[in-house]
Amino acid sequence: MGDMERILVSACLMGRRVRFDGEAKTSGHALLARWREEGRLVPLCPEVEGGLPVPRPPAEIEDGAGGTGGTAVLAGTARVLTSGGADVTAAYLAGARRALEAAESHGARIAILKEGSPSCGVLAVHDGSFTGRKIPAAGVTTALLESHGVRVFSEHLIAEAGAYLETLEPASG
Repeated sequence: MGDMERILVSACLMGRRVRFDGEAKTSGHALLARWREEGRLVPLCPEVEGGLPVPRPPAEIEDGAGGTGGTAVLAGTARVLTSGGADVTAAYLAGARRALEAAESHGARIAILKEGSPSCGVLAVHDGSFTGRKIPAAGVTTALLESHGVRVFSEHLIAEAGAYLETLEPASG
């Protein structure tokens, strides 16, 4: 399996206590367990890689001019702010770049990231009001990875990631 596809994965899904609240969101999905055994997974927390501490204040992407979510942050029209109003955009951008570097250095064309996070949200992120409301948008890391051709799946779509993996790596045999 020298040409084995590698998969970038949110470290919190692998049991690492790196979330803003100091917790993990460990996934018990059988495919993730198999891929871990096969040595496919490249666990990474973009927020920690970007220099943020654990624990850290919750952060959300503000409503941006001409866009939403991570795409607006990448375009410079929205910021990532903590619940106390601190601007942590630079750390989120740095973490997204580190995730892209990791994907590129490992040749990962697939990522499985934590839904809802301002970094890793795939289909939805919090709306910036700190009220629990979510909007359909990608997080900063997801937006950057997707703009560079990495297919990003949420932890709710691991089976779909597996199906996509099969198209990249047909079974030999």
